[in-house]
Amino acid sequence: MAFKPNTDDIREAPALYMIDALVAAGATVTAFDPEATANVKSLIGDKITYADNQYDCLKNADALVIATEWNEFRTPDFLKIVKLMKNKVIFDGRNLFDTDGIKDLGFFYESVGRATAIPTNGSHHK
Repeated sequence: MAFKPNTDDIREAPALYMIDALVAAGATVTAFDPEATANVKSLIGDKITYADNQYDCLKNADALVIATEWNEFRTPDFLKIVKLMKNKVIFDGRNLFDTDGIKDLGFFYESVGRATAIPTNGSHHK
């Protein structure tokens, strides 16, 4: 939830905007951050649920959203993630994972902001 790893600073943190939008849309949000949880709790209180570790927040989750590139998020136990999540959906705002490798595990994986190839068959518009 911090705006960058290795800090508890939540000023202008993208996660806070995502939390607001998801809650407003009726989603239930469970979040984990190794450092910023106390600051987020003091700001938004019980608007969301807070997990004690990166795996607890995935129990029966429809989707995982990665908003901060903490080192412990870079090499997760994907087999554990598969067992915990209800749906294998990942929105990666920090481009932490190899797109082909994660898709090979059966995940719908959206790597936000990562450049993608433009079709060369003339189907795109200028």
